[in-house]
Amino acid sequence: QVQLVESGGGLVQPGGSLRLSCAASGFTFSASAMTWVRQVPGKGLEWVSTIQNTGTTTYAESVKGRFTISRDNTKNTLYLQMNSLKPEDTAVYYCKRVGVSYRGKGTQVTVSS
Repeated sequence: QVQLVESGGGLVQPGGSLRLSCAASGFTFSASAMTWVRQVPGKGLEWVSTIQNTGTTTYAESVKGRFTISRDNTKNTLYLQMNSLKPEDTAVYYCKRVGVSYRGKGTQVTVSS
């Protein structure tokens, strides 16, 4: 069955960096557009970034220039490199296939001094 397992979150100071990973299985990862979304408790999902199967990337304005999405199709893994982190980046981060509602359990990112 489809599985998405996010990891790499943690507590970081403002200005710091984290690299999130998402291990995918149960579907043809290399043919799938993948996306990162995030959620603050009590609020809706916020789109962060998408990478097409071609490698084309798009970003929310709030993270453009600071975050980089990438994928390794040989490892069925999606990444999100997050630099210059801000307190407002604090959220649970999830990876998803584009157009599919299922998502993993997420990984918590907390940006605080």
